[in-house]
Amino acid sequence: MIEVYTDGASRGDPGTSGAGIYIKQGKNKFEYAIPLGELSNHEAEFLAVIKALEICEERFPGEIISIRSDSKLVVDVVEKNFTRNQNFKPFLEQINQKSTAFSYLFIKWIPEKQNPHADRLAKRAINDMI
Repeated sequence: MIEVYTDGASRGDPGTSGAGIYIKQGKNKFEYAIPLGELSNHEAEFLAVIKALEICEERFPGEIISIRSDSKLVVDVVEKNFTRNQNFKPFLEQINQKSTAFSYLFIKWIPEKQNPHADRLAKRAINDMI
């Protein structure tokens, strides 16, 4: 099983945004700080999951993927496979489409304090843009 920690951050809402992705595969660890441009914090959180799935699709196709996010909104939308917010529907559709590359994918909410690596990487991505 591949453990994937994601975080999206935005300086302003909307503002300069970045995604932090921290992946654990046994003893191997991978870190990604991805600048995202001008987005809201919620959009950055969704895109962090999407970017993580893109990375996992390339590196770990067919694996079991466990995504951990400190965004209750993103986790709820993905778990329920539903959102009323029209701005979030394209993100959900992308997540659903990308999830087909894996034998199983689940997402779990974790408290911010359990997500320090992804948080640091998301902030680094923002700083790289400034």
